[in-house]
Amino acid sequence: MKKIFITIVFVLAAIGVQAQIDRSKMPEPGPAPEINLDDPQRFELNNGLKVLVVENHKLPRVSIQLTLDNPPILEGEKAGVSSLTGSLLGNGSTSISKDDFNEEVDFLGANISFGYRSAFASSLSKYFPRILELMADAAINPNFTQEEFDKEKEKLITGLKTQEKDVSAIAGRVRSALAYGTNHPYGEFLTEESVNKVTLVDVQNLYRNQFVPANAYMVVIGDVSFDQVKELVTEYFTPWTKAAPLSLGYSEPKDAQYTQISFVDVPNAVQSEIAVQNLVNLKMKDPDYLPALVANQILGGGGEGRLFLNLREDKGYTYGSYSRLGNNKWAPSTFSATASVRNMVTDSSVVEILKEVDRIYKEPVSEKELKNTKAKYVGRFVMALEQPSTIARYALNIETQDLPKDFYKTYLERINAITVDDVQQAAQKYFNIKNARVVVAGKG
Repeated sequence: MKKIFITIVFVLAAIGVQAQIDRSKMPEPGPAPEINLDDPQRFELNNGLKVLVVENHKLPRVSIQLTLDNPPILEGEKAGVSSLTGSLLGNGSTSISKDDFNEEVDFLGANISFGYRSAFASSLSKYFPRILELMADAAINPNFTQEEFDKEKEKLITGLKTQEKDVSAIAGRVRSALAYGTNHPYGEFLTEESVNKVTLVDVQNLYRNQFVPANAYMVVIGDVSFDQVKELVTEYFTPWTKAAPLSLGYSEPKDAQYTQISFVDVPNAVQSEIAVQNLVNLKMKDPDYLPALVANQILGGGGEGRLFLNLREDKGYTYGSYSRLGNNKWAPSTFSATASVRNMVTDSSVVEILKEVDRIYKEPVSEKELKNTKAKYVGRFVMALEQPSTIARYALNIETQDLPKDFYKTYLERINAITVDDVQQAAQKYFNIKNARVVVAGKG
């Protein structure tokens, strides 16, 4: 009898709790979790290579990220030389052929890849010494051959030809050229003519002038010890010749003096690519960096953003409309609000995008929007910490973006402290339709 009575009490209590839950409302977010990020251990080689090590012994794996934090370069009439350089790096070395290099990496179940100013490798921790050695050899003693150069050039040109009638690719090139000008690294673009002008000597010169250790950072994360990493990196990367990248000048981009509309006629287009954009001077170290991200998220950061709800859910003009806010320490970045829409509703879509940008500029966001957006950032941040690549990126950002050491440890605290007024001030600073460029690519 006593057991029956206790059971009834628990059932009634559960029913009472359920009755108090209003399922029409989102649950209140709990307190932000405490973030415990281990500071990486650090050392530097005499040639300038800076190495960050984060020990993580949960899994028997290790990842290596090499980044050259160099300013952008203007390639001019030989635009494409950096793409070709990145394609040729990682094809073995002067001491090991491309096929033998790839075969050994595959046999070890590892991965090694290169860009023209980066490299990445991952493997089981027991193979870390050999993978690091292969990575260093390919980085310091690249195997640039005329045969591989010709193959990569042909592939690059083939890719450019496939983009000639691609409305998205065309729109992207035009948007960059208008924002920065073609005499800026972010505004120039590859053509078949410019790629054909690139020679193997150009690739060798770019590598020699830019792939240097002065601004190089290596982040090693995984089942390794600091002492082991220091010993091996010192052994394999000390031969990397000390040098600084050549500094090349270029024009400073400027916003439009007033709202400008540019139309690109693409006769085969079945839809229009729309972008409303302006330049922004935003850096990660800026005090309003996080409020600016929150403002952008509310405007067009996903399926609950205002742009999506208006153009997709309400009007049915598109499958999605979004906004993006960039940041860059070297040059201005861009804010853009975009959509791919049916040709027949192009003009109406432009009007709605401008209206939404103007609304967040003039009117404070709601407390509900702000609360929901904060909750999303908290959730994403905590989930991302499960990935070693995230820890590597955070460690690198602190070094290269001149961030305080506790930037990520206090991230959630600063997100939760953002106010409606902070968001509006950021929107008014970075979302500017008065000097925006409206770029439309589609069928005229």
